[in-house]
Amino acid sequence: MSDHDKAVRVRISGKVQGIGFRMWTRDEAVRLGLTGWVRNEEDGAVVAVIAGPDAAVTTMIERLRRGPPGASVSGVQTETAQIEKNPTDFRITR
Repeated sequence: MSDHDKAVRVRISGKVQGIGFRMWTRDEAVRLGLTGWVRNEEDGAVVAVIAGPDAAVTTMIERLRRGPPGASVSGVQTETAQIEKNPTDFRITR
């Protein structure tokens, strides 16, 4: 990653499963030119690792706080992520 890029791990809680949250996250990340992944957690949360330009990552976090139509986001926790190898796209994982 360049000096202006960053990577974060984001945990989104609330009504975020069963409504297309992961697909929406992937689509928004691709629009912003971000890379990484998103997945559902067993406890009902959604977790994502998002990497790219600082401004785009910040915008994505703001969008995750609202979520797609049908979502009810009650919490968003972020922490710096360490990525060994830069992802080349944005994927939905299990």
